[in-house]
Amino acid sequence: MARTTLLIDAHCVMCNGLANFLTKRVSSGTELVIHGIQSDEGQALIAEFPPRLQAIDSVYVIRNERVYVRSAAAIRLLLTMKWYYAMWYPFAWLIPLPLRDAGYWFVSKIRHRFGRREP
Repeated sequence: MARTTLLIDAHCVMCNGLANFLTKRVSSGTELVIHGIQSDEGQALIAEFPPRLQAIDSVYVIRNERVYVRSAAAIRLLLTMKWYYAMWYPFAWLIPLPLRDAGYWFVSKIRHRFGRREP
């Protein structure tokens, strides 16, 4: 069974919406574990990351013992989903990294406008 760990901002309504969306669409044979970055589990995982990754304010995806952030993390999440989402995985990489990360950066800057929640 493939295991993927997703670390999200537990205070972000949009991030929690993403977690709910993914949970309903996880493919069989895939284990998706979701933790809040602020949780004890999340902080313990982040403490093991290289220092350059620890300071990033981003979503983190851990898959096959590798850590992915920003748009690369989002694309890796496609691999946890049912086939009709996962089929977009190779095509998502065709978008150049600067454009992908610019889109990710824009969404990350406005995400708290949708609301905040206390976990």
